[in-house]
Amino acid sequence: MDKKTDPQHLDLQSFAREGLALRGEGALADWPRLAVEQHGQELAAGPVLWQLQGRLLEQAGGADQIWLDLQASVQLPMQCQRCLTPVLQVVSVERSFRFVADEATAAALDDESEEDILVISRDFDAHALVEDELIMALPLVPLHEVCPEVLPMSVADPEFEAASERPNPFGVLAGLKTGGAK
Repeated sequence: MDKKTDPQHLDLQSFAREGLALRGEGALADWPRLAVEQHGQELAAGPVLWQLQGRLLEQAGGADQIWLDLQASVQLPMQCQRCLTPVLQVVSVERSFRFVADEATAAALDDESEEDILVISRDFDAHALVEDELIMALPLVPLHEVCPEVLPMSVADPEFEAASERPNPFGVLAGLKTGGAK
């Protein structure tokens, strides 16, 4: 496969200069770090869908800027943190990345810019970038819109309630106190 079109060994400069695009679909098992986030076997995970678009922004009086636009999504079974049953979460991301020549430039621009800055490579693993971005887009607290089971909204504990009905063993001390210290 040509380095301009191999997402695991992408020549970003050529990819962006020619304005190329790639898209793919893969099973969740092909993305091992993302796959460990799934919960249970009751719900089936959807495929990982991704799309990459390279672009070059010409700069007057300076080097052209190399950009990579990324879109990715997956339906991932997770555990609802309210009812603790499986929930199918749609995880999607849409990001643009600007590439620069070296780490020093990336660090300097990263401090003063809101853009996502990465260092360019002639052997860039775009699959790893897709996986990283989907992992970072995972919900912190996965929840159903409406949980399938009615949840008890009280914390009634029968043992605690029964204990409060028994006589207080320190009740005798309360009686002594009212009897009078002077």
